[in-house]
Amino acid sequence: VAGQAGNDHPTGIPTGVFPAADGHINIAAAGKVHFERLCNALGAPELFDDPDYATGELRSSNRIALNERIGSYTKLRSSSDWIQTFNEAGVPCGPIYSVDQVFQDPQVKHLQMARSVDHGSLGEIDLVGQAINLSRTPEPDRLRMATPEFGEHTNEILQELGYDLDQLEALKKREVI
Repeated sequence: VAGQAGNDHPTGIPTGVFPAADGHINIAAAGKVHFERLCNALGAPELFDDPDYATGELRSSNRIALNERIGSYTKLRSSSDWIQTFNEAGVPCGPIYSVDQVFQDPQVKHLQMARSVDHGSLGEIDLVGQAINLSRTPEPDRLRMATPEFGEHTNEILQELGYDLDQLEALKKREVI
């Protein structure tokens, strides 16, 4: 069983997180074909011809040096530039977003992953919708309700369980609720 490899894939090399001029990107170029495409897209065909990286086993043995060499290229351009270049070259890759960038992604918008909801104190906000949306049971355009505030429904729930208002007041005075 392959051990943990941080942000890298434990056996498919190079597969992992690489620096870009404006952040980081994921690249998955394991295997001869993808590795050659990556090297050419980087403008570094000599990496593919380097005997230290000739096989998957050698790329694994020399992972740190290979990743450093790849990173020396990727850090020179922006994430979006590399992603376009790698996509055109047929190299699996993707952005690593900050939280504020996630819902601006065209695929996230297409999948309608953000769902609006009215929140009592925050107003209208977007929350993460379900990851799977089935044709027979589609997710609604808006969520039914926002996450409640701390203790928002305590009285209501306890009353449904049989507590009366005097008992609730007594629990509040004793700081139980």
